Amino acid sequence: MITADEFIAAAKARGHDFYTGVPCSFLTPLINGVLSRQGASGSLHTQDHAGLPTEALRGRALTYVGATSEGEAVAIAAGAWLAGRKTVVMCQNSGLGNAVNPLTSLNAPFRIPTLFVTTWRGQPGQPDEPQHEVMGRITQDLLELIEVPQAEFPAKPEALGPALDQASARMDETGLPYAFVMKKGDVRDEDLQAAPFPMPRPGRRADWPEAGPRPTRAAVLERFLALTDDRTAVVATTGKAGRELFTLADRMQHIYQVGSMGGASGMALGVALNTPAPVVVLDGDGAALMKLGTFATIGARAPGNLIHILLDNGVHDSTGGQATVSASVDFAAVALACGYQFAASCASLDGFEAAFRAASEAPRPALIHVRIAPGSMDKLGRPTVGPADVARRFKAFLAGLRPAATGAGSTS
Repeated sequence: MITADEFIAAAKARGHDFYTGVPCSFLTPLINGVLSRQGASGSLHTQDHAGLPTEALRGRALTYVGATSEGEAVAIAAGAWLAGRKTVVMCQNSGLGNAVNPLTSLNAPFRIPTLFVTTWRGQPGQPDEPQHEVMGRITQDLLELIEVPQAEFPAKPEALGPALDQASARMDETGLPYAFVMKKGDVRDEDLQAAPFPMPRPGRRADWPEAGPRPTRAAVLERFLALTDDRTAVVATTGKAGRELFTLADRMQHIYQVGSMGGASGMALGVALNTPAPVVVLDGDGAALMKLGTFATIGARAPGNLIHILLDNGVHDSTGGQATVSASVDFAAVALACGYQFAASCASLDGFEAAFRAASEAPRPALIHVRIAPGSMDKLGRPTVGPADVARRFKAFLAGLRPAATGAGSTS
């Protein structure tokens, strides 16, 4: 058994200072430990059992972002890594299913590492709830199947340094996640000593009513490109939004998600919390609906540099035009209810421009819900730059904007 302080200090000595995840009772001591020390950047009140100098423990402040789903946590961590953080994702093994999609379609193609700590509920021979029985039998097999290397969680102080060094070496070599599987009692119980999240102040809404035929997605993207600048980081959702953006203008400040549907807003949040740059996420109605909980996480974390543009054509355009349920959803109202500080809806190019200019000047996070026409550009191609290369040039772009020392991120 180890203490939360011992793990946090040893991980921080190796640069891991950004945590995100979904709670599990086995993880309670570790999550409570990070939450209670969030903002700490010194020696974390403990000896460095890895034998590294105390100076190695100093740097960015500890950050924990609670996610609404395991897949969301993986996407948030991916964005934080792009913005220069070394990350830890924590979840219960029952949530591994929710994380499989981004681990395999986001981290793998983009070669984005994270230290993944999953619990072992339902461990054979240990009494547990019936819902954990199947996952308890297959946790290690599932990690192996999705090609995530793994090891037992280091539950002794003397094992921490070597285990974390092994994990770091493997992630450096492959650019992929590495998992620790935690058993009950691996970390000593710890009480939570953290203030609750404050209620966000009410946001403001401004709408531009529909005027004439709805614009195409390409037309909105062209207008967006004309309005934005070369300091704005842009995260484009999977599907035709990213493909059209690449076709119109390929810039190092763009990252085009090719998988992990619904994960673009989480990735953008991870970026926004860790860069001074303006950040824009180009989302779709199907993707937003798939990870609607991310709206709440964005509203709670309140990054003051994030604009969320939702391009809503009412269909799953990449798969044949099947209807989504977005026609009955007031996304601007949802965003405001989740804590966004500005939200607007529009359905024309001029309306979009007015909404974007207003969002750029308003308190953020901000959402612009744009109702557009179905369909896409003729002879639409795909990005010719590989995902791993796109990720690294995007990371280099963000690094070029980052001051010499930053805190936990840009928040309002």
